[in-house]
Amino acid sequence: MTVVEERPAPPAAPPPGRPSRVWALLRNSWRQLTSMRTALVLLFLLAVAAIPGSVFPQRAVDSQRVTDYYQAHPQLAPWLERLGGFEVYGSPWFASIYLLLFTSLVGCVLPRLRDHVRALRQAPPDAPRHLSRLPESAPESERAEAPAEVAAAVAGILRKRRWRAKVREQEDGSFTVSAEKGHLKETGNLLFHFALLAVLIGVGFGHWYGWHGNRILVAGADQGFCDSLAQYDDSTLGPRVDAADLPNFCLELTDFQAAYESTGQPKKFSATVAVSEDDGPEKTRTFTVNDPLRLHGANVHLIGHGYAVTVRYTDRFGASQTKTVPFLPIDGMFTSEGVAQFPDVNIDPRTNKRDATLQMGFEGRYLPTVGTGATSTFPAENAPALFLTAYRGDLGLDVGTPGSVYSLNQGQIATGDLKNVSGARPHKLEIGDSWTLDDGTKLEFLGTRPFATLSIRYDPTQTLVLAGAAIGLLGLMLSLAGHRRRVWFRALPASPESSGGTLLSAGGLPRTDYPGFADEFTQLVKAAEEGTP
Repeated sequence: MTVVEERPAPPAAPPPGRPSRVWALLRNSWRQLTSMRTALVLLFLLAVAAIPGSVFPQRAVDSQRVTDYYQAHPQLAPWLERLGGFEVYGSPWFASIYLLLFTSLVGCVLPRLRDHVRALRQAPPDAPRHLSRLPESAPESERAEAPAEVAAAVAGILRKRRWRAKVREQEDGSFTVSAEKGHLKETGNLLFHFALLAVLIGVGFGHWYGWHGNRILVAGADQGFCDSLAQYDDSTLGPRVDAADLPNFCLELTDFQAAYESTGQPKKFSATVAVSEDDGPEKTRTFTVNDPLRLHGANVHLIGHGYAVTVRYTDRFGASQTKTVPFLPIDGMFTSEGVAQFPDVNIDPRTNKRDATLQMGFEGRYLPTVGTGATSTFPAENAPALFLTAYRGDLGLDVGTPGSVYSLNQGQIATGDLKNVSGARPHKLEIGDSWTLDDGTKLEFLGTRPFATLSIRYDPTQTLVLAGAAIGLLGLMLSLAGHRRRVWFRALPASPESSGGTLLSAGGLPRTDYPGFADEFTQLVKAAEEGTP
């Protein structure tokens, strides 16, 4: 007896014309992604995702603040680093929302553009059978002309009022006039969405191919600056930018002018620089806060200013060092804080060896106008004074740990490696004063120089983003001001018992909420009945 093994039947194929489950899933997913609701949700998520970028310090903006955050929060900072909290706008999760929003907008806008162009090319639809059932309607009125003449006259009146009108002859000998107006609303909507796409493209390509850097530039021939990464205080290059791509220019701050109101509020800032591009001759240029210096391949923005203190330190062996160091403003009256560090001092000329325990640091405040307290009373240099505290010991500059150049290493002070040698109260110095310390060394306050805080940027898509923002605003205004509506007129031959002529009826339909449509419809009907534009 032979046993026949039964094999399972193959899965049934989908009926002809019916898509597979995978294709149906993909199609439904695409429809959900390209819906307006999804675009709004993604736009909201993008705004929420940008919040950490304003809460946590960003490495692209100020790497020093990120270092300070690591020191202040040693447990939390590594987790934020893994999640991209210090580089929010370059993190994968932010980029995914960004790309999904871009894809959603493209998939949403292109079909709407196709439908809008089709609607503009098509004639308005024919009049419905019962005009009296429309939201706005007018009773029949008589005109002496023939129906064809009345319909042509009504169409001419509508066209003069910028309506798209179409005259149609019906089988019963009557004529209908279909008119439509308000397509600017959808045009504005499309302009706004295309402008948003332009902004997204501009921001993305600007991030890839742009760069920026900040530099504090002190006035004086010995404080020049050339465009190289090593000379920036902090800088960020786009992923597609290399250091060799930076333009070739050099700047020297020759003058800085600042004017203030009597209350101390700033009135005007201007910086004058000697600039040379591509090894060409120097040119003198002046720029202000709202008028940046525009160079080939870069724009130089003036974002702040302050005072740099010039001091000279003479060590116990008679060797002198002079330094000009910026003191950063901490309030609107330019009370400024800073530090002058002298690591290579007190070197015995016989052994030529440096003793790290004899390094010197001076930390304190500079007040342009001294008042009764520890803060300045006016931003201009009316009564300048320098208040310093002297520290001797290991400044901690040789350990390789990044730190601020505007303050002493507080860890060295806490461990006692850097000791206060001037007492509890800061020592006051006016311009020209000298201060002799306990070991016979001397510090002299020689004067100040102005400095300017410069932000040097290059954004290849700046024009595109600006144009997108302007077009988006225009599109938003059009979409809010536009109201799509339709009107129809029917011209019927009058009955033979009457004196002849035409019976004219009308109806109107607002496609959007438009409170003024009733008055507009009444004016159109009156103009059509009277035959006046």
